[in-house]
Amino acid sequence: MRNIGAVQAGVTATEYDRGPTAAEWAALVREAPIIDAEVELLDAQIMTIDRRVSELDVRRVRRAQRKVLDAIERELEAIAKDISDLRESMAPATSEVGA
Repeated sequence: MRNIGAVQAGVTATEYDRGPTAAEWAALVREAPIIDAEVELLDAQIMTIDRRVSELDVRRVRRAQRKVLDAIERELEAIAKDISDLRESMAPATSEVGA
């Protein structure tokens, strides 16, 4: 009896058929607040497309813009902290000289 296996590219799984790796998933989770804020901003902008813009609309868009900027700022702070932690972990251990 012969073993039957998938040998055609259309049948076998490619790297694009797999789910996200742990690192990719972590990046998605980390970027989620920015994505959510951008979607909220887009929603606020879409609501103003086909009607006269009211003061409430202007406030809604500004609030959404601030949320996007705040989310980006938090992400940048987290990245800066990660870089700082990495630098500390890579720094050579200092020892007291002459002790």
